[in-house]
Order: sequence, then structure tokens, then C-alpha cells
Amino acid sequence: MHSSPTSVALAAGLLTAALSLASTAQAQVLDAAGLQKIDAAIQQLTPKIVTWRRDIHEHPELSGQEVRTAQLVADHLRRLGMDVQTGVGGTGVVGTLKGGLPGKVVALRADMDALPMPENTGLPFASKAKSSYLGKEVPVTHSCGHDAHVAMLMGAAEALAGMKATLPGTVKFIFQPAEEGAPVEPDASGKVPSFGAKAMVEAGVLKDVQAIYGLHITANLPAGTAGYRSGPLMAGSDNIHIHVEGKGGHGSSPWSAVDPIVAASQVVLGLQTVVSRQLNISKEPAVITIGQIQGGTRYNIIPDNVEMMGTLRTFDEDMRQEALKRITTTAESIAAASGAKAKVRFGPVAYPVTTNPAALTEASLPALKLAMGGKAVVIPKVSGSEDFSEFQKVVPGFFYFLGAPPKGKDFTKAPPNHSPQFDIDEDQLPVGARSLAALAVDFLHRSK
Repeated sequence: MHSSPTSVALAAGLLTAALSLASTAQAQVLDAAGLQKIDAAIQQLTPKIVTWRRDIHEHPELSGQEVRTAQLVADHLRRLGMDVQTGVGGTGVVGTLKGGLPGKVVALRADMDALPMPENTGLPFASKAKSSYLGKEVPVTHSCGHDAHVAMLMGAAEALAGMKATLPGTVKFIFQPAEEGAPVEPDASGKVPSFGAKAMVEAGVLKDVQAIYGLHITANLPAGTAGYRSGPLMAGSDNIHIHVEGKGGHGSSPWSAVDPIVAASQVVLGLQTVVSRQLNISKEPAVITIGQIQGGTRYNIIPDNVEMMGTLRTFDEDMRQEALKRITTTAESIAAASGAKAKVRFGPVAYPVTTNPAALTEASLPALKLAMGGKAVVIPKVSGSEDFSEFQKVVPGFFYFLGAPPKGKDFTKAPPNHSPQFDIDEDQLPVGARSLAALAVDFLHRSK
């Protein structure tokens, strides 16, 4: 997850209270007998799901480079007799399972890409892979759990393929590349080709689809617990680039130069007032973070310019637009006060807010709770971002989290997503596969 969430930090007391409210008392289309059929199929597939996860984990691929993973997925879907499209939106794969009865079309999605970072888990199948990222050789690892996502959806696909004759409709299995971000650098204007979910949408993967489901695994929820909420779930994300132009000179005589490092430092501090003093955060939270500053070559040389990069996270489109304007004004004005100039641009990552529609959430909860044995809780908003939101812009989509802290680890202290120590409890892989399959079957059987 780009930006995909670094953790779902929840207090134990809040979860205990929420769990007590979760029940399967609501009327539901998917009944216990239907779930039992799904569960029986998933249980038989569990060893394969674990094997797939470990294989993908040991051979991670960066955004836009998911060639091996895509081949593994495509071969599996073809063996199941599905119509399979490859090279969708880059390296994406789409498998279509047409049920034996007429009906609606539902989609299930998993993301395939890994991250440019080292792995320090000590697992016997830990990644030793390296690849090229922004012109540099970097270690690559599945420290966000996308290996698990792919394996779980492969399992759900095989389970549902075995139920093909009784399925009233069609299931599309969408295996998406590049969720973690753009696989290429922006051009001089700051633009990049569409990537990830947006590229797949533009390729037409949601044609005829009435709803889409997806999940994200996390070590920061209790094992086997689904975390969800109606409305805004995960923040929208905008990359921030700020170029501060000064005038270089000798460090001994800054009055004869325009120091962009000092101006940039003041801009960083000034940007914090955009959230704390300029946005109405009683409506929704927002976060501005500058995570990278580059400038200068030597301790006694004032450089000509400084480059800064960061992110804006918002949960409301009007607040997002207001923040973008105020970031620009703040940076330009503070730089100008120092005699420097600031040029602000946003992108290439600009993910919308991941928002679960109220109607689809309410309709899906009975099946989700049934599949999770009642362990489904409402969680606070998550300030990480997900490009599953691009699918939700086109059709109703429901996204949720699956708790899978490593055995023996306190979920409140387990290494979060994007940590070099991130790991999961593989016993939860069949739980995730079961929940995805259950949601698809439930949707196809519902009258609306």
C-alpha cells in the first residue's frame, strides 16, 4: 500500500468494545451452508495458498516489473479454465469466471508489487532480490503484504472455479501492478503515464462490473479480525515537490548569497501551519509531511537550490483542494520573504480517498461477519493511502483490513507494513481467501 498504510494503530480497549458489537444477526444472503462449501474448498487449498505466498515473497518485484508474479497468476487462472487477459495496465492480469447461471458481475482485486527496501525478518524464504529503482540498485521485499494478497486471491479464484456451475453471474479476478506508485519518473512537466489501478480502469477492467471488493493484510489488528468502516476509510494522497531557488555563495558571507537551505527550512515549518491553523480539522483530519530534503555539496558552500519532497493526506476533496492551494501559497510566500523563489508541483501520485459506500458496506457486512466468525470491527480512519480508490471512483467498492500479526506478537507492537521486520501469521491466509470468496458469492446472490 502506498502509501499503502504503515499500520492500523488501534487501542485494545476500542477493539474489545467493537468486537462485542459485531454479530451475524443481520439478515444475509450467504448462509452457513453456503459458507461451509466455500470453507471446505479453501481448507483443501490452504497448503497451496501458503506455498504461493512464500514463493512470491521470495521473488518480489517492484512496481511495473511484476513479470514473474503475473506469469504465475495467469498460468494458474488458465488452469482453472478462465478467460485470461495479460498485460492489462502494464503487467496486470484479469481472469474472468462465468458462472453457470446468469447474473451480475463482481470483481475481486489483489495488488502484486513489492517495495524498494531490505527485509530483516530472518524467514527461510526471505527475499534476497535486488532491482533497479530510480537508477539505483536496491533490495526488494514484500514488506506490505502484497504477496499474501496475491496468494489469497489465487485461492479464492480456485475455490470459486469449483463452484462455477452454481454461480449466478460472473466473477472477475483483478491482479493489479504498481499499487505502491509510479514505475517511471515524471517528465519535465511532472506528468507520468497512468499506472496501477488507474491504468487498469482505463484499460476497461470494470466494464460491466457492478461492485468490487479488496482487502489489505496488517499485523496491527488481532488475528482473524476484519477491520472496516463506512465512508472514508483511507486518506487520499498527493506527492509534494518543492524547488527552492536561491543564489549560491560562500558560507562565510551569506549576505552576498540567497540561502535556499534556510528558506527551505522555514518553508518546512510554515507548512505545518497549513493543517494546524488553516484547515478546519474539526471536519476531517489531514497530514502534511516533508520526508526528503536535498541540497548542497559541501559544508562551506551555500547552494543555488534545494529540492524537497513530501506528502499530503486528506479525507475530504474540498479540504484537499484547499490544502493544495495553501501549500503553494505558503511555500512561495515564505521563500519570497528570504529573497528566494519556490516552485511547487504535485504528483505523480495523487490517490483519491478510499471510501466505502454506505449502501454496499451495509449490504456486505452480514457476509463478511459470517466469513470472519463475527470478528469484524469498525476501525478509525487510516492515514495511509490505497489506489483501490481508483476503482471506487467508477463502481461501488468495499475495502477492509485483515488482522494477521505473527504468532506470539502483540498486534499493538508488531512491526507495521513497510517495516523491514514486517511479517504475518500465515494461518490467516485461508481466512482472507474465504472472506473474499464469500463476499463475491453473497453479492451475486443478492437481488440488489
